[in-house]
Amino acid sequence: MTERAPRGNGPGTERGRRGNGPGQRERWSAREAIEAVADAGTFAELPATKELSPSRGASPPNGPLGWEGYDAMRVRAGERTGEEESVVCGTARVGATEAVLISFEFGYLGGSLGERTGDRLEAAHTRARERGLPVVSLIATGGSRMQEGMRALLQLQRVARQSALTRAAGLPQLAVARDPTTGGGWATLGAGADVVLALPDAQIGFAGSRVRPADADPDAYTARAQLAAGHVDALVSEDELRATVDRWLTLLTGGTREAAPPPAGLGPARPPATGWDAVLRTRSPQRPRASAYLDTYFSHREAIVGDRCGGTDPGMLCGFGEREGRTVAYAAQCGTPTLPAGYRLAARLIRLADRLGIPVLTLVDTPGAANDAEAERGGAGSSIADLFAAVATVRVPVTTLLIGEGGSGGALALSAPDNTWVTPDSYFSVIAPELATAILKRPPEQTRATADQLMLRPQDLVELGVVRGMVPVV
Repeated sequence: MTERAPRGNGPGTERGRRGNGPGQRERWSAREAIEAVADAGTFAELPATKELSPSRGASPPNGPLGWEGYDAMRVRAGERTGEEESVVCGTARVGATEAVLISFEFGYLGGSLGERTGDRLEAAHTRARERGLPVVSLIATGGSRMQEGMRALLQLQRVARQSALTRAAGLPQLAVARDPTTGGGWATLGAGADVVLALPDAQIGFAGSRVRPADADPDAYTARAQLAAGHVDALVSEDELRATVDRWLTLLTGGTREAAPPPAGLGPARPPATGWDAVLRTRSPQRPRASAYLDTYFSHREAIVGDRCGGTDPGMLCGFGEREGRTVAYAAQCGTPTLPAGYRLAARLIRLADRLGIPVLTLVDTPGAANDAEAERGGAGSSIADLFAAVATVRVPVTTLLIGEGGSGGALALSAPDNTWVTPDSYFSVIAPELATAILKRPPEQTRATADQLMLRPQDLVELGVVRGMVPVV
């Protein structure tokens, strides 16, 4: 075994820049990244590659392509980093949770993926499934290893299969995108994870810096751009990384399949006298919104962001929270027209919770789905259909509380069949009273009467059997 190079400086130590000027932190090594996340002294490395894959035998001189100088490159990389490959894998504790950690060594041939890298990644996922552990990938890679050609690229299929098997086993996968996270490493372990965190200054993208179009906007390949586009869930500073990963692992492994109770109401206790009164209450700027309900319901929570298709919706809050020692997933509308990205995010949340065995709470509050031309181009119909399907097929219990406006199918898509509750300051309707009046060709002054005919008050909904009941108000 190559003697490991001394490091001397732990994670977060200022050691100069990467050639870009003074003061920037140097990239973490694979083991420094592990030290930044794992509890001290708990990391146990998996056996070496040759022990994991005895059937492979010794590598041919200069690898599968006979690439001249490749063996010498690996020797120099090992001497420089103290590692035998571009990835270090093992188990460790992160707070209260034991996990499998995968950490890339960018100093070893740019953290590239070769056949031996694939061996180690497969071994890591196999260990996770054997022991029922979550997987945390600390990624810093430039992509597949050119010196091994297509044999290296095929490792992406191998990694994708292992990730899929781990997903099918109901085990969470968390990725931390370090600098850089590009190529196949991003397209498999990174973007394919259940939750994606990123260091704020990380370069992230499928295309590495040397293969992008000459006129490409460099800002598009940053962690901040990926967050804005909905491909990353949160930016986390180095100092906060351990605590954040700890919280996420606790939430993702802390579910039970018991239904979540609906929150108590936070608004007025008296039901509205008329349909139009109900409408006016829901549209009041003073009415409690989703954030207030979530803050009251959970002791703490962590959010997921984005539909993984390039879209976000600030009017849809999704994530996982802790309530009385157990995890509940949540998807909450914020009183705005819901965008296609919002419906896709909610469907993503529900399917993830289903796979992890975590009950779901949904809070309904929208005048309806966004219906402008941009929403139609963004797939309003298909995104709502997909959310209906996610709710219809989920195996964990879903609890819904209507906390404001319930506008048509755009609200119903987020509602649990047979387990929807209402607050006294909410309404549910097949269509907004103003639109119903217009469709019926009635004069605007008949809108109030139309609201009564629609029987949209919370007490009407209980009487009609549309909801289970009205929650008490605190």
